[in-house]
Amino acid sequence: MSKFHEIFVDIESAILNQTYKSGDLLPSENDLTKQYNVSRETIRKALTLLLESGYIQKKQGKGSIVLDVKRFDFPISGLTSYQELQNAQNISSQTLLIENKITKIPKHIAEFLKVPESTEVHTVIRARKVNQEVVILDKDYLLTSIIEELPDEEAENSLYHYIEHKLGLKIGYARKEFTVEPVTDEDRSIMSLHDDHHIVVTRSDVHLEDTRLFQYTESRHRLDKFRFVDFARRRGPQTY
Repeated sequence: MSKFHEIFVDIESAILNQTYKSGDLLPSENDLTKQYNVSRETIRKALTLLLESGYIQKKQGKGSIVLDVKRFDFPISGLTSYQELQNAQNISSQTLLIENKITKIPKHIAEFLKVPESTEVHTVIRARKVNQEVVILDKDYLLTSIIEELPDEEAENSLYHYIEHKLGLKIGYARKEFTVEPVTDEDRSIMSLHDDHHIVVTRSDVHLEDTRLFQYTESRHRLDKFRFVDFARRRGPQTY
């Protein structure tokens, strides 16, 4: 990891854990240069990443102002595990592991991913309980050709932590799809839906940094509990 990205991650963490709160000014570029013992150009690169990620806004004559990061509840553009979001935002919840077994990939997912129907996957189904109600149902399918083993204790925690820190693989990117769909019998049997007739569904095919597909994930959310948001910054008019 480059030095400016390390500084970005360190300041990002300080913003998420509210060492720097919304409306606070970050230390000046000169102060950050001394704090991290790097060049001013390195600090400017880190601040640019923070700016583009929606954590700060530059204001002439003042410096870098910390923005309200509550918008990152469930970021559309980010690739973040539920446990990382839970830790960053102090969400009090419980994960219930419903299923973790090796199966053939479901036909509709094989067609979506354009992989053979004979493909073996770890099928992991987990329920997320908040305030004694199951409000999220996560269904993950991980290719056994890449993720050979997946113990229950790892499936109960963070899949991404296991993949990155214990298997040493680098997760790269995902393509995401968001829809609102009618609830299914499975949803009603597992989730606390009350009288809801629809849920928000996110589907992603996730790739390693070397572009290999390794996961398909489907996350089903109760409508009233979670919002999906992104941070958009206009970069100025384009000239053609």
